Amino acid sequence: MKFRAAVLHRTQAPIVIEEVEAADLAPDDVLVRVRATSLCHTDLEVIGGELAYPLPIVLGHEAAGVVERVGSAVDHPRPGDPVVLSWNPHCGRCFYCERDQPILCETYLRLGPEAVQFDGEARLRLGGAPLHHMMYIASFAEYCIVPAQSAVVVPKEIPFDRACLIGCGVMTGVGAATSVARLRDGEVALVIGCGAVGLSAVQGARLAGAAAIIAVDLDDKKLDLARRLGATHTVNAGREDAVAAAKSLTRGRGADCVLEAAGNERAFRLSAEAVRPGGRIVWLGKVNVDREVAFRWGSLMGEKQIVRSSYGGARPERDFPRLAAAYLEGKLMLDELVSRRIRLEEINEGFAALKRGEVIRAVIEFD
Repeated sequence: MKFRAAVLHRTQAPIVIEEVEAADLAPDDVLVRVRATSLCHTDLEVIGGELAYPLPIVLGHEAAGVVERVGSAVDHPRPGDPVVLSWNPHCGRCFYCERDQPILCETYLRLGPEAVQFDGEARLRLGGAPLHHMMYIASFAEYCIVPAQSAVVVPKEIPFDRACLIGCGVMTGVGAATSVARLRDGEVALVIGCGAVGLSAVQGARLAGAAAIIAVDLDDKKLDLARRLGATHTVNAGREDAVAAAKSLTRGRGADCVLEAAGNERAFRLSAEAVRPGGRIVWLGKVNVDREVAFRWGSLMGEKQIVRSSYGGARPERDFPRLAAAYLEGKLMLDELVSRRIRLEEINEGFAALKRGEVIRAVIEFD
């Protein structure tokens, strides 16, 4: 079959809408008609060249849609099912999968940089040549072909433009607070960075019962939104002291947990300074893998626990339906994260707005 997709041919160049061709489904494949997919900073890193992938490539990894067809070995999901897509397929058999760490699956990590599907093959072609897939999904297209395990069924009542957010940013932020940091009732959380992941971490802290949630950013509008989503205190780091704010609420100890979602050296250092002795730090942001980040050694002492989390401890089959249900019950706020709805043809304008910091999430909608 043929359909439209947004193809990146060169870094630091516009994405081009082209007609691509899909291969026949492999036994474990699922064909999904994409109904909504959002623009993420990770996609922007590939466009800018900071994150290297082979080209040409179809980006996009935060998506929701409807199952159109399934491969011969697939019993679940079924055609017609509404699904949110997960970018972390895993083998279930390797050293890390057997230790319940699917984010470190050896096959997933080996094939990811090659931008192919989970069996090592491409499913898309452009002009007869193989076309690469980002993060096993490639959702900036009218259709995508994914492993069956990546298509997670969610309640049909959740709108697709909200459901797609669950697949990456919301899962990462909420899961960081509830599953990775294991925040408890009455604790004090500090969240650095109020983009989609950080605002989701604020909500995760609220859902976990944190007594105080301090949101830190440089943008007052984002801080206002953080308050609407559950932050009890806000700090503009350009003119206020986040460490002092954390200590003022804890008799000088510091935050019980710091969730870093800004992805820069200053934020990483702040996370270590603001957490209390014995507290927990979860790093969600990232810098270039070859960049060095320096710390004051004393900030790392005091039995502090530091963990890097890429996906909030996600178990998609368990977590995606729970997050969708929380939205439908009014406990998880997703409407507020959608700043702009666009068409596929407006993808370059959407990324320009994301780069300027004008949107939390711009969502591409398909008819």
